[in-house]
Amino acid sequence: MATAAGAPHGAAVDEARVQEFLERVITDGGAAVAGLCTSLGDRLGLYTAMAGAGPLTSAQLAARTGLVERYVREWLAAQVAGEYLTYAPDTDTYELPDEHAAVLADPESPTYAAGFFGILQAVFATEDSLMDAFRTGEGVGWEEHSPALFAGTAKFFRPGYAAALVPEWLTALDGVVEKLERGAEVADVGCGYGYSTTLMAQAFPRSHFHGFDFHRPSVEAARDLVTEQGLEDRVSFEVATAQDFPGGDFDLITFFDCLHDIGDPGGALHHAEQALADGGTCMIVEPNASANAQENVNPVGRALTASSVAVCLPSALAQHGPQALGNHAGEEALREIADDAGLHHWRLAAESPVNRVYAVGR
Repeated sequence: MATAAGAPHGAAVDEARVQEFLERVITDGGAAVAGLCTSLGDRLGLYTAMAGAGPLTSAQLAARTGLVERYVREWLAAQVAGEYLTYAPDTDTYELPDEHAAVLADPESPTYAAGFFGILQAVFATEDSLMDAFRTGEGVGWEEHSPALFAGTAKFFRPGYAAALVPEWLTALDGVVEKLERGAEVADVGCGYGYSTTLMAQAFPRSHFHGFDFHRPSVEAARDLVTEQGLEDRVSFEVATAQDFPGGDFDLITFFDCLHDIGDPGGALHHAEQALADGGTCMIVEPNASANAQENVNPVGRALTASSVAVCLPSALAQHGPQALGNHAGEEALREIADDAGLHHWRLAAESPVNRVYAVGR
């Protein structure tokens, strides 16, 4: 009788369950490799070229994209196997359904998710560093990753921010939209490439926005974005940490998907409390994941918790601060940190499948 590794001697193994789990692991392995193909399709413009084009042969797609047909044909086969594309054998043509194009081909769509796959290049490249970190307890800093992580993270979060930040999240904060319409001072802490900052600036032309991030290449990318959009008179970006960003009397201070990456989140919120104007608000946007591991047994929870292993926790530990949260510390832990920092008013203001938005104040 077969026994499971680590099981009591003589314990029987349910072979059907073994096979079922084996199939799942093989499926996951295939999805991991297929993710590279998805990233290639996004970066090479293959999905964009197929969107709305109807059935195409591999030669036609290669001509549309300026790519080599033999590689394109191989990529198409992988996409059919993953059911991302449909295939008509009688005409030897491939088609991207409109519903799939909304997810893979349109960066302006709120359902666009292809940006996530660009992150894979960076996270897989740090596997050896993560092995060392597991053994030593040291971190892997954000800046130690390749630029694919910075660009991919910005690209992934942008559609969700574009869809919800102004019409849903800000309107869920008591009195904040009215202040922004009259003219307010806003600090966007951990601004990254500046998408969140500029989305707010475009919506509220009477307000001034100040983006801060410790990562200089991201700040430089954000400055380029401001120049491109012609917002230099109302938007600025500076290299600064969450614990020492300059300025004060901010009507709104935002943390978009970054508080859990900070090695001293309490210090960051304490500094924010000091920098708030009277009656000011902190908006803390965090991943929609639970401190209860069982509650994360869903596709979003799986992606978020895996990202925490690969990026979030190591980034926080690399800062040698007093607290490394990971991205699923949960609302209770975050609320306690805010309360200790002098931010005693806490409210869940909005929620999406990926994010939870908290309104926090003195």
